[in-house]
Amino acid sequence: MQVFVKGKAAIAVLACCLCLLPAPQAQARHRKEPVVPRIIYVPHDNRPISDKQTAEVAEKLGYEVVVPPDEILGSRDNLGQPERLWQWLETNAEGAEAAVISSDSLLYGSLVGSRKHNYSEKEIIARADRFRQFRTEHPELQLYVFSSIMRTPRSGEASGHMEPAYYDSYGSDIFRYTELSDKQEVEGLTRREQKEYAFLQELIPKKDLKDWLERRAKNFAANQRLIELTRQNTFDYLALGRDDNAPYSQTHMESRHLAKAGRDLDAGRFQALAGIDEIGVLMLARAVNEMRQETPLVFVRYNWGKGERTVPAYSDEPIKRSVESAVAAAGGKMAASPAGADFVLAVNTNPNGRTYEANDRANNGTPREGTAYFTDIVSDYVAKGYPVGIADIAYANGADNALLEALKERGLLFKLRAYAGWNTPTNSTGFVLGIGMLAPYMTEKSVGELLLTRYLDDWAYQANIRNTVARQLTWLRGDGVYGSLGTKKTYVSNRASQLLQRFVQRNLPPYKSLEEIYVTFPWNRMFESDVRHGAAFDTASYFKH
Repeated sequence: MQVFVKGKAAIAVLACCLCLLPAPQAQARHRKEPVVPRIIYVPHDNRPISDKQTAEVAEKLGYEVVVPPDEILGSRDNLGQPERLWQWLETNAEGAEAAVISSDSLLYGSLVGSRKHNYSEKEIIARADRFRQFRTEHPELQLYVFSSIMRTPRSGEASGHMEPAYYDSYGSDIFRYTELSDKQEVEGLTRREQKEYAFLQELIPKKDLKDWLERRAKNFAANQRLIELTRQNTFDYLALGRDDNAPYSQTHMESRHLAKAGRDLDAGRFQALAGIDEIGVLMLARAVNEMRQETPLVFVRYNWGKGERTVPAYSDEPIKRSVESAVAAAGGKMAASPAGADFVLAVNTNPNGRTYEANDRANNGTPREGTAYFTDIVSDYVAKGYPVGIADIAYANGADNALLEALKERGLLFKLRAYAGWNTPTNSTGFVLGIGMLAPYMTEKSVGELLLTRYLDDWAYQANIRNTVARQLTWLRGDGVYGSLGTKKTYVSNRASQLLQRFVQRNLPPYKSLEEIYVTFPWNRMFESDVRHGAAFDTASYFKH
């Protein structure tokens, strides 16, 4: 009995002591470490922009983004390994809140693989159907899938030699053939066009045209199956991206038919969009916005002239439609005014509605018609405290030097919330929207780091250094050309890095991380660069391969 009383008293004393503990100390006994939201991301290849630069956007918010290792992702020389990617996905999906997946990787191995593979339609459809089992095994996972509608490059050169070999010889003819095929279906051909169409059917080797069209037919069938899977609630959202195309082309034709096939699905479940490389970041933005239960409002302002009616290069529709589709794809809505917007997008178009190439000699930094007007818009919005981003699409495949010079002179470069001026115009508009719609959740440091990445790549390298080094290739040591650097790779990297360092010293603030800069070429060609700075690169590892 006495023992019982002592024990009871001891418990009472202990309880009193706990009550006297500071509240945080008492709570610490039961406190759990915060759970970091986990997102699975399977890009369509391992290019820096598709892979790590896209994942980095969500990582800046504190999310854990899990990406397959480079060796099983597709590259220029490796078309990818769909079976190993499926195994990786099934192994890593446990515990994730969302998955953003390129179906091109899981069906063909990669985006390039979708153009060059030799899989049968039966194999491809069987891989698509594996999504059903994956959904059954992970019913709580938010599943966002994006797929490409195969591109129709205007020529072999425009394809970057990423099509079957015959496209180098007959690419222009194949493009024109499909342009006429599409036009014939939409509005009919003139008598002269009918003759040209018949001539092209004889000119293009039948086996080559058959190979090209049959591979497209497999892609079309796969996209039809993905639409059906969306209808069956396998996916939370499906985006079909029209890779490089034109107002009349095979890509445009197939997109029309696929949109019709999915017309019963609303835009919250299924969309067909212009572009493809930017859809990864749009899907990550959608995943984050839906996890946070946010619907960002976006206001868009275009340069004067054709502005929103501009049909940019590599696209088949006015840029206004592409931008509005991208906002919806990322889980946002359009705002009626900048004052009520979470993000304000300023779109740098040329007043005449044309898109030029960034390596054009005219892109020399001299102000053009529309430069001052557009810079004034940006300056005014920033002064009013609006969260502003710029889609720089006056030029394709690089920044508008005149605009960036003007932004630098007015001290606006790092007062923006987002910027993009890379690759196709719709790549840029989509990418900057994905970043800009997530920027309100980021620290100022994270916003600045993402801006710096784009300035180093889109402005410094793509619009300036790439062109300079390309002209110097003949006197650099080794064997290699622009599209295949070969043994010149080391020397091209060294030269580009030297020029980049000089560019940074002239144009960007003296950040400590910029004291060391190096440019590498992961696809062994000059078009894609990987600009690394600070301690973020390992040249020994790079040159080892």
